[in-house]
Amino acid sequence: ASATSPTTSPEACSRQADSDPNYTLDWDEPVSQLLTKTGTVMRYVVTVTLIFAWAMPNVASSMVWGWLFQPGFGILNWILTKLHVFGNVLNVNWTQSTVLGFLCIWLLIVWQAVPFIALTLNAAQQQVDPAFFEAARLDGANEWRVYWTITLQFLRPTLLLVTILSVIWDFNVFNQIWLLTQGGPDGGTTTLGIYTYKQAFVSFNIGNGAAISVVTTLLLMVLTSFYIRSLVRSGEEL
Repeated sequence: ASATSPTTSPEACSRQADSDPNYTLDWDEPVSQLLTKTGTVMRYVVTVTLIFAWAMPNVASSMVWGWLFQPGFGILNWILTKLHVFGNVLNVNWTQSTVLGFLCIWLLIVWQAVPFIALTLNAAQQQVDPAFFEAARLDGANEWRVYWTITLQFLRPTLLLVTILSVIWDFNVFNQIWLLTQGGPDGGTTTLGIYTYKQAFVSFNIGNGAAISVVTTLLLMVLTSFYIRSLVRSGEEL
């Protein structure tokens, strides 16, 4: 589908919806728990690794990611071929497949988003008084019960904040998609940001691009209002 195709806009909305922050949060909480349970040395190693991944510029990360998935000499294709997981995939071009391209982008975004959210959740968890955990264990609660009734309850305001932030950041994802797939193939990885850019600066439909930008801005304003409201409420609870 071309950039001017009328079916591209619903696809863009669908792809934006598919980049659900819950997928990122599914990874963040286990990493946060890992930081809590591990020893001091391991915690420092994991923290430094997370900070390095988070601090790396989007463009640089996207270029490195593109090299990892490069057909012919990409390190990931080489490893998968050596492991005989999917046969010989040395010349597979991930960006030319809608599913593989979307998976490649999703992994990159998760890799960049997990560090900040995991460290934020870990910092919030460190503020929980250990006396709550000790009291629950003395009452016979197992680790899952302790996590569900104490840890998760204390983390709920922080989880709400990082979820809203993740949604806002998902709307701003552009560099990763453009550098890896440019929204292709056939619009399969096109999001609202990519679709807006193509409308305004590729097809030169300035009116359509401006209209989509206004709608996107309004959506972000609504999400931002929820974020600010949640931030104020969490401050009051503290």
